[in-house]
Amino acid sequence: MEDVLDEVVSSEDLQKFEQIFHEQLHKGNVTHKAQFEYAWCLVRSKYPTDIRKGILLLKELFNSHPDGKRDYLFYLAIGNARIKEYNKALHYVKAFLEIEPANQQVLTLERQINKRMEKEGLLGMAVAGGAVLAIGGLVGLGIALASSKK
Repeated sequence: MEDVLDEVVSSEDLQKFEQIFHEQLHKGNVTHKAQFEYAWCLVRSKYPTDIRKGILLLKELFNSHPDGKRDYLFYLAIGNARIKEYNKALHYVKAFLEIEPANQQVLTLERQINKRMEKEGLLGMAVAGGAVLAIGGLVGLGIALASSKK
């Protein structure tokens, strides 16, 4: 399975579903389907602002439309993981797995989120380690310069 966290919506799909959503919003009657499809596109956008907007729409659906809870939880997990809110993403994964513990797609998503957390944690430690080495080097250089002036 390709990494769903890297999947990006086409601009055509985003525009199409955004238009449908806004037309219905203007008429005052947004269907669950239109809101979900728009949110589904937004959480797969390459822009964090869009992803956050999609998360808000999905949360609203989750609270008001019980029939689609599985789908909402899945895409809430994806959206949060894409903006690096990994703990929230795992919260939604766990909530989904309470409903359907053997769902392979969600178990795979959980592994992908954990891999990203691990990778970014290691990268974070490497950056911190590099900063410590750089500071140590500067201090050493300062000491060497100070002793050479004596």
